[in-house]
Amino acid sequence: MFPMITGFMNYGQQTVRAARYIGQSFMITLSHVNRLPITIQYPYEKVIAVERFRGRIHFEFDKCIACEVCVRVCPIDLPVVDWKLETDIRKKRLLNYSIDFGICIFCGNCVEYCPTNCLSMTEEYELSTYDRHELNYNQIALGRLPMSVIDDYTIRTILNSPQIKNK
Repeated sequence: MFPMITGFMNYGQQTVRAARYIGQSFMITLSHVNRLPITIQYPYEKVIAVERFRGRIHFEFDKCIACEVCVRVCPIDLPVVDWKLETDIRKKRLLNYSIDFGICIFCGNCVEYCPTNCLSMTEEYELSTYDRHELNYNQIALGRLPMSVIDDYTIRTILNSPQIKNK
């Protein structure tokens, strides 16, 4: 008879514990009702990148002196710099500059250590393609400035900056 009573007591304790867990989870769900949604509708709404966002690299061909510092500081030796030595003026002339964004890890070392500031990071993050060879950008593609998310009238921008939220 005692095992039957202890079985009923265990069953009662388990029922109370389950009801308490269900109540706690219901209270958590109710606490989230008053919050604003975080989800954005991506193609129609875009998040404005923060100030130090590391997106696609922008390259200015006229400023580059072909010193190859960007290649030396890159952890994967990614930028390809082709140059020719002009013997009459004893300077390097840049012929071609390219970066493969399929391999790039967007560390920003090339931008940070460039002595002439010909490299900069943009806010462009939509680099997806169906062919990986389209991610190999030459100096013409790297020199193209991206269209700013703020200037695009077809897209509703969403601010994602903690400084703006606090004000």
